[in-house]
Amino acid sequence: MSERHRDELVRSEATRQRATFLELFLDLVFVFALTRISARVIDDFTDGQRGVYAGLGQALLLFLALWAVWSLTVWSTSWLDPEAPIVQTVIVMTMVGSMTMAVAVPDGFGARAPLFAITYVSLQIGRVIYFHVAGHGRPDPRQTSRVLFWFGLSAPLWVIGGLADEGTVRGPLWTIAVLIDYTGLLLGWPTPRIGAQRIGGPMIAAEHLAERYQQFLLIAIGEAIFVIGLAFSGSEFHADQTVGFLLALATTVLFWRIYFHVAGGLLDAAVSRSRSADRLATDMAFTHLIMIAGIVLSGVGFELFVTEPLGHLPAAWLIAILGGPVLFLVGRSALEYQVFARVSRSRIAGLLTLGLLTPVTLHLTPLAAGAAAAVVLLGVAAADTRRSRRHPPETATPPY
Repeated sequence: MSERHRDELVRSEATRQRATFLELFLDLVFVFALTRISARVIDDFTDGQRGVYAGLGQALLLFLALWAVWSLTVWSTSWLDPEAPIVQTVIVMTMVGSMTMAVAVPDGFGARAPLFAITYVSLQIGRVIYFHVAGHGRPDPRQTSRVLFWFGLSAPLWVIGGLADEGTVRGPLWTIAVLIDYTGLLLGWPTPRIGAQRIGGPMIAAEHLAERYQQFLLIAIGEAIFVIGLAFSGSEFHADQTVGFLLALATTVLFWRIYFHVAGGLLDAAVSRSRSADRLATDMAFTHLIMIAGIVLSGVGFELFVTEPLGHLPAAWLIAILGGPVLFLVGRSALEYQVFARVSRSRIAGLLTLGLLTPVTLHLTPLAAGAAAAVVLLGVAAADTRRSRRHPPETATPPY
């Protein structure tokens, strides 16, 4: 294999760092996918046929599968030239497969489980094989072997779980399959004889990767706004519902503010300056996964306190109303450590306060519980503002 042929696919210094329009087009599919995940969880909280905890577990597995598809695509386009025809074809394949998985989400543990599982396996394995064949093994045939080895371990579990008639079998099989897939992603697909190597390794385009993480987090906030608008537009526009609507919108603004305050805007600098850029980029994928899950779960909470602001507050609703902000702050704290090798006290204080509020909010209305969560987030954002005014602008100092 010549270096010239290899460089036809690998990004060069001249390759544009911004996401291409085709990549943004792919993101539209995941906007829809998040709405399906959110709608499914809302049904679990309000309908109760599956049960809240079982429904949350099922939704989490479906969400993790979709995130694995998106993450693998982003790492690939941050290493390879997204303008190359082979890479563009893979992105289109991902769009079609992800859309098919998304439409299966509402009944992804029922009648459409085979469709979801077979599409996931076909997409993850099929695009790796296509890329290897169409690219004549470029740029790294060993990476193809690594990825196929790990997906080969999880694929039977996905397919058998999808085809199983007994729903109680599906959950454990898919849980093991997800653990295998994410272990491979986290460790760089360690494979006998050829070892481990994360996609792209040190050649990852930091600016592109950072922008893609930022864009997906904004997609999650946009999905929450969609849920808020849908809930309020279907309400009676009573005063309490209007307050819930405004409170939910304010909370999304706080998510945006807390995320992008300093650390969220320095992802590219952190990856560029890291001594282990591929490891840091992988770890950032997991922190964004946690934050996005928190925002989606918060969106469910918005639906609950906008539609029934002064009604009875079931204890399970606090999983969404308080648990969503908790997940967001956990992920944001981890991101801050990845960028600055430290965690602000305001993040820790916010998490402790939300934990202490849990037994208190059990005796409040859904709207009051949502307001309590918003006040905590407001306190974190205010602490960030005070810190910025008292200290000079920070630069990224990743811990590794």
